[in-house]
Amino acid sequence: MIEIERKFLVTSEAFKDEAFKTIRIVQGFLNRDPVRTVRVRIKDDEGVLTVKGLSSNGGLSRFEWEKSITKNEAKALLEFCEKGVIDKLRYEIKKGKHVFEVDEFYGDNEGLVIAEIELETEEESFETPEWLGEEVTGDIKYYNSQLSKEPYITWKH
Repeated sequence: MIEIERKFLVTSEAFKDEAFKTIRIVQGFLNRDPVRTVRVRIKDDEGVLTVKGLSSNGGLSRFEWEKSITKNEAKALLEFCEKGVIDKLRYEIKKGKHVFEVDEFYGDNEGLVIAEIELETEEESFETPEWLGEEVTGDIKYYNSQLSKEPYITWKH
């Protein structure tokens, strides 16, 4: 139940041509406390409830627990979420033995595109695609829970 993940900015739209799957995601947060973030998500036609713990090791790993719920349950829970819903399209791209998840954000976070990769170990190497940019692992402003509070459109660019 420990998630090891690295995050990167994306430098071009070339990833779209490499995607084997796309998923629409709408999510909100019942609790954004970094010690115990509770997220409700609708991924296409399914619901997911997720609890994440405090990040460690510069944001590289943290506790994560997920439970599938119905889409109707997720819709009902979204009504109780804190202000700031995240709306994004997720592209899945296979590179070597890994899958990158690239999130293209909409709404108040439009213009932001972030790639994530889950790893087995913190030291694990992976193939880097040409569109992979600056690493932002551990930078809290790129966490979805933070983007729901301080969206990308409010940043000074």
